[in-house]
Amino acid sequence: MADASYLSEHQILIEGKLTGDIGTVRLARESDADLPIQITEVKPGAETNTYVLVTPEKLSSSDHYLLSGAGLDSALVIAPSAMTVLFSVIIGSALINNMVFTRYLGLCVFFGVSQKKETAVGMAVTFFFVGLLSGILAWGVNHIALEPLRLEFLQIIAFIGIVACLVQGTDLIVKKVNRALHKKFGIFLMLITTNCVILAVPLLNATAGASFIEALGLAIGSGAGFGLAIFLFSCARERIDMAPVPHVFQGLPVAFIVCGLFALAFLGFSGMKVM
Repeated sequence: MADASYLSEHQILIEGKLTGDIGTVRLARESDADLPIQITEVKPGAETNTYVLVTPEKLSSSDHYLLSGAGLDSALVIAPSAMTVLFSVIIGSALINNMVFTRYLGLCVFFGVSQKKETAVGMAVTFFFVGLLSGILAWGVNHIALEPLRLEFLQIIAFIGIVACLVQGTDLIVKKVNRALHKKFGIFLMLITTNCVILAVPLLNATAGASFIEALGLAIGSGAGFGLAIFLFSCARERIDMAPVPHVFQGLPVAFIVCGLFALAFLGFSGMKVM
């Protein structure tokens, strides 16, 4: 049984029997299957029945490739490793497509609990664990129950139910462990139930047909991105409170201005390519 994997930026490793000359081997990106990638050399690998394909074009470990040739039973799909997918999705959702500064989601809780670093950190941790657990549970419910039974129209109701149960449990835990922090959260803790970011994660996974690794990465990255955003914003707001801000800009007006500056800063990650 033949197999192929990414070896380096210009090399693909084939494990299996390969017959014929270089002209019989065809490599292309899965997204552009009609455009073959030039192969300049096919050389024996370090082990028996292994071959190395050399290409002048730079390859990416995060892309999917199709490989066919004489001696191969069928076309091989070269997919990125699970760790590569997980890392790229986490970085992408935390920085490149930050839910707050890029997608403008979750602003109610973001502005309501970012006056002080203490409450911001507490909300970030709570938000991260609720988002992570709800993302995993929602993916499982969607793939085990909703999709097989063709009940996709119940996704929003099911996801809100999962988040509501987790938020209720979190509310009881925070109230028991740190009553002062629970009082500072106020109504914003319960607003996590219908928070845009928390609901966006399972809905994006369901819409894209994400695998478990991709769903896990999006849940971790979105929670980490929200935590980073609210912590940085709380640091800025504490300094703004001590600054001589004109009266007409005090409160939410200057907060929106600072948030816009953060959004412009995060826009710099838009051209970033992971792996």
